[in-house]
Amino acid sequence: MKKNVYELTMQRIEVLFNEFDNIYVSFSGGKDSGVMLNLCLQYIRKNKLTRKIGVFHMDYEVQYSETTKYVDKVLQDNPDVIEVYHVCVPFKVATCTSMLQTYWRPWDDDCKDLWVRRRPKGCYLKTDFQFYTPELWDSEFYVLFSQWYHLLKNAKKTCCLVGIRTQESSHRWWTIHSDKRYDKFHKLKWTKYVLKNIYNAYVIYDWQTTDVWTANGRFGWDYNRLYDLYYQAGMPLEKQRVASPFLLAGQDSLYLYRAIDPDTWGRMICRINGINFTGIYGHTNVVAQKKMRLPDGYTWETYMHFLLSTLPDEMRQNYLQKLSASANFRHRRGVCLSHETIKQLKNCGIEIKTSAQVSCPANKYTFRMKNRNDIDIPEFNDFPVFKKMCICILRNDHLCKYMGFTLTKKEIENRNKVMNFYKGILHG
Repeated sequence: MKKNVYELTMQRIEVLFNEFDNIYVSFSGGKDSGVMLNLCLQYIRKNKLTRKIGVFHMDYEVQYSETTKYVDKVLQDNPDVIEVYHVCVPFKVATCTSMLQTYWRPWDDDCKDLWVRRRPKGCYLKTDFQFYTPELWDSEFYVLFSQWYHLLKNAKKTCCLVGIRTQESSHRWWTIHSDKRYDKFHKLKWTKYVLKNIYNAYVIYDWQTTDVWTANGRFGWDYNRLYDLYYQAGMPLEKQRVASPFLLAGQDSLYLYRAIDPDTWGRMICRINGINFTGIYGHTNVVAQKKMRLPDGYTWETYMHFLLSTLPDEMRQNYLQKLSASANFRHRRGVCLSHETIKQLKNCGIEIKTSAQVSCPANKYTFRMKNRNDIDIPEFNDFPVFKKMCICILRNDHLCKYMGFTLTKKEIENRNKVMNFYKGILHG
């Protein structure tokens, strides 16, 4: 008989508790990490286990007050089965609200008078982590914390449960379905290697949004009441997320802070550059969130150069480097295209050339092409067009995620140097 996602998840959790002597949950206060934590608590209590699990909460200072209430309640109500690691550290966090800065720091001591709320009692500070440095990004801190926690517990094998679902993005889908079996624990596709004897596990990867709310209702679990306010504000279920409000994904919903949590909003606009502008225009076509119209007298290429001319030199060079890298890759090495897409391009009179540099999946073929102003076909996102760079600039998308960029080779090398250096400190 076919099992439902709840039954499959409980099997996965059982595997983890049998295989790992050290387990902790990354808990943000959102619906996914909340239901995942409740599943673990249910398993521990149902099976009358004597062990506890860690709950790791990265506090970003700026968040809805309902999220703060929910997190505090969960951490206080389960002392019999959890150990709390509430972290308030001034690491770097990306921001897409400003054209003048690419990151900000929560709990920055230099901005203490501007903090959105007081630092919670008993939290872990930067002085508690010997690996901390002002150059650390939040994503790097996640990884180094896992090793710190592994060594703290003198564990044989450590597992961090992360509440991601493939429904939410193609990047998360690829995290699960990547064919790199060597980075899985016992070839389980819902796990991923982090460091030696340390793994991430994504036990609810196959859940839908409706499954999350079905579980909360059926088992009577508590949840972040912010989602009720989202619903009352008319936000669709699939867009209701709890994350740093300054990331690209939160740009179009930042304005809701004014209606849902006005006291927090009043303190936020003094905290980060560009908050008020993004709150007003972040869900409009001013920052290319809806249909974008080219101004009269411009091509997308000339409009891109106009937008670049309005930026500080450092920001302008960042976008130009990304544009150059994109043009070099797609023109010299090529992109993977289907037969249908190739026909559409030829019908549009677009010249493309074959290339053998990129390996493609079945039913796709490699072709090279130059940057263009725009391409009016459904597969728009697959092509190097100046319009996409214009969208990145308007959204303050400094990493150019809209263009499909991840870290560059140089950025990866710099990150690996930092990680290796602080691994040595952790091991003493």
